[in-house]
Amino acid sequence: MLALDHIVIAGKDAEKDSALYNKRLAIKAIKGGEHENWGTYNYLAYFSNESYIEWLGIRDLDKAKQSENPLIQHLVQVANHQQPGPFQFALRTDQMDNYIQHFEANNIPYDGPFPGERVRPDGTVLKWRMLFPKYDYKEGMLPFLIEWENSTNGPTALSLTNAQAITKILYSGVDKQTFTNIYQLKLKRSFSNQFTLQNTKIVFTDNEHLNFELV
Repeated sequence: MLALDHIVIAGKDAEKDSALYNKRLAIKAIKGGEHENWGTYNYLAYFSNESYIEWLGIRDLDKAKQSENPLIQHLVQVANHQQPGPFQFALRTDQMDNYIQHFEANNIPYDGPFPGERVRPDGTVLKWRMLFPKYDYKEGMLPFLIEWENSTNGPTALSLTNAQAITKILYSGVDKQTFTNIYQLKLKRSFSNQFTLQNTKIVFTDNEHLNFELV
């Protein structure tokens, strides 16, 4: 089963934006690092349900505009329209190749997988792959799939993990049936507007803006 990996928040200044969230929600965030190939950088807040928030900022706009990565393209669009806040989230898998086969067998358009890496402040390098079901950000967002090269993508120390958990994602990109078909999830009918992931719930809403609950 898929798990929530992280929620992506856009803003003009990732450091300042993370500090505002930290003050409002009583959480601590740390500097993540630099994405040299994309012209971006991030700040991160880790939570007890093995998920995190990523404040994603643009360091080099020209480089970001040239990126073929759909997440960076979406970030540039959000920045152009000055729409700060949550705009994407990632679902964690260890079976990305199976999803590629599923997309191809069912004629689901996709982009990727895209390799990613980030240099941590301590000099260590994290690597991962990202797979994107195609979507038009103007019509509705689809979360992307992420597969980490190893299991050490969390904080370097347990003391950096916040006690809270992301308990709900409030999402309106597509309906529940379409969502479960794309991501190979078993449709459960007990709650018509919800779906349970490994570590959180997705609540399908009519609100155009992505949001989440932190408890």
